[in-house]
Amino acid sequence: MILVFGSSGQVATELRERLPDAMFLGRAQADLSKPSDIVRTIAEIRPEAIINAAAYTAVDKAEEEEALALKINADAPRMMAQAAASLDIPLVHISTDYVFDGSGEEPFPTDAETAPLGAYGRTKLAGEAAIAAIAPTCAILRTSWVFSPHGANFLKTMLRLSETRDRLTIVADQVGGPTPASAIAAACVKIAGLLKDDPSKAGTFHFSGAPDVSWADFAREIFRQAGRPVSVEDIPTSAYPTPARRPLNSRLDCRSLSAVGLDRPDWKAGVAETLAKLGVTA
Repeated sequence: MILVFGSSGQVATELRERLPDAMFLGRAQADLSKPSDIVRTIAEIRPEAIINAAAYTAVDKAEEEEALALKINADAPRMMAQAAASLDIPLVHISTDYVFDGSGEEPFPTDAETAPLGAYGRTKLAGEAAIAAIAPTCAILRTSWVFSPHGANFLKTMLRLSETRDRLTIVADQVGGPTPASAIAAACVKIAGLLKDDPSKAGTFHFSGAPDVSWADFAREIFRQAGRPVSVEDIPTSAYPTPARRPLNSRLDCRSLSAVGLDRPDWKAGVAETLAKLGVTA
């Protein structure tokens, strides 16, 4: 049995469809802001593998709540890693492109120097370091720009705004790979299975949608597929200030995926799939 931390988030919701026999622990069952209970919980359940799909993801709010974000994004995964190591089971942990500073225009390889720009990235990087130091059979899956029919995400925000707006200004100097949550969930399941059979597959992987695109062009494709007559004006990040700095370059070098038999997902196909699930037609 696989144990999943997370219950209602985008990836956790997709995991439910793929793992009907898994155990899902949401905040009511496992409060990650109180990580001391995690080792005992895992020891009682004794799963065959752990997937951590839970995180503190409020990027701007993390600037004010870094201590809380650190508990959820670093201390809790550390406890998961300790439990996984003691039971000798695989741990798959989802991380983020925010561990990099977004400099340059080339995709970041898995071994690139990390330099988070803000609290969210710092806490996620701390979680990566804790897991890698403790759990020998772990996979850290860095991803970016997650979207799905569930929860709050850029695609759903664009659809909502298109109901009342025919023109939007969207940041065009941030570039990355939009990634369907369904593809992330499928990757987590596959990697967990591979680690059970071959622990040597452990490591850090980059997994993002292809091709890389700006937020503005991502929005244009959403509106095109949804049949929404919304014009998009490109603006620089400087014209849309936020409490937390965003990386301009979120491109991830995903060549590491070949080691686990995965390819980058086609995000345009993911948009079509998401719109269909939402009942949106052109």
